[in-house]
Formats: sequence, C-alpha cells, structure tokens
Amino acid sequence: MPTYDYECTTCGHQFEAKQSMKDPHLTDCPVEGCPGPVKRKIGMGAGFIFKGNGFYITDYRSDSYKAAAKKDSESASASTSSTPAPAATPPAPAKASGA
Repeated sequence: MPTYDYECTTCGHQFEAKQSMKDPHLTDCPVEGCPGPVKRKIGMGAGFIFKGNGFYITDYRSDSYKAAAKKDSESASASTSSTPAPAATPPAPAKASGA
C-alpha cells in the first residue's frame, strides 16, 4: 500500500498516510483544533527493496564456491604483483632494399 505525504495549508503540519490508490485524498488536518485543509504533496516515491532470497544468484553462492573464488582472486593478484612485466623490445629496423 502506498504512503502519501500531506501538508496542512493552515498550520503547516506535515504527515504521512498509508492509503490505497483508490482511496480519496484526505481533506482535514489531523491536529486537534486546526480547521485547515490539507494538500497532498508530490512525493519522490520509493525505490524497490528486494527482501528474501533468490533475487541475484551471485548473492547466495555456497561457501565452497566463495572459497574457490577467493583463492582464484588471491592467486591472480599475487601473480600480477610478484611477476615483473616483460621489458618491451624495440622493433628491428627495416632493411632498405637497394635496386
């Protein structure tokens, strides 16, 4: 059920209300003694929140898979940091052919 933001035009009180999309807009301020009407504010909306399991297959890998992946990444980083890069060899000069 969506949450809507409201603001009283008389006293400035701001509040939220959970309503169905089919429900009519609220019209009266909930502050006791305030006769002011309220207006529904334009909200930013909410992002999707995925709760539970199974949304991303990589989030719920087995422990053995995680251990193997960690071992692979460690060995890859160790091999690139301990092995110096090969020296670049200059290209051989082109031989001029004489006619």
